[in-house]
Amino acid sequence: MRRESSEKRAYHHGNLAESLLDAVDELATRFGLEAVTLRGCAKLVGVSPSSAFRHYADKRALLTAFATRALHQLSKAMQAAKDFAEGEGSDAFHAVGLAYIGFAIDKPAFFRAMWHAETIYANDPDYVVAANQLSAHLKAGFADTIADDNPDQFSPQELLAWSAVHGLANLFVDGPVAKGETRQQKMSRAAEMLEAMVPAFASAPSRPAATA
Repeated sequence: MRRESSEKRAYHHGNLAESLLDAVDELATRFGLEAVTLRGCAKLVGVSPSSAFRHYADKRALLTAFATRALHQLSKAMQAAKDFAEGEGSDAFHAVGLAYIGFAIDKPAFFRAMWHAETIYANDPDYVVAANQLSAHLKAGFADTIADDNPDQFSPQELLAWSAVHGLANLFVDGPVAKGETRQQKMSRAAEMLEAMVPAFASAPSRPAATA
């Protein structure tokens, strides 16, 4: 009886779908994405499997929604970092790069899920919108922090920036780099890498004259 009451509250407040995504985060962080099941998430939330299936048809649909949320959260984190840096008069490029890497460190399950095409419905409309939004964010001068002549295509500088931050983030999350180090130590390494990239942007023809 108590479980039924809990389910009704979840439906009444409209938060069961989000609660199931929180359960994905918890299970994936502890055991990996492969260990996530819809029934397992329902059990963790405290609802019946049938209630979970009303929101997500299968595990793939659940992980698609999870990946979609991850893409949106990363876009927001990068934009917030840029806005804060500009408000403080600090380096927006560094702030955005650190936000990307920090997101991966803090939310490894989200980071792993974003582009995991084998486990999601990559043609899902909501996922496509979220993926395109993040892609546009990165194409637009790496969140408007480097010069950009064409917001519809990746420039070499934009590809360099994205490849660097994504690659280091992946090395932190799943690779051999900085194992056993604290978050602060990892972010310090990231800041040093971003600083080492500055000459590549300073020598680019499209770099603003003030920083050439």
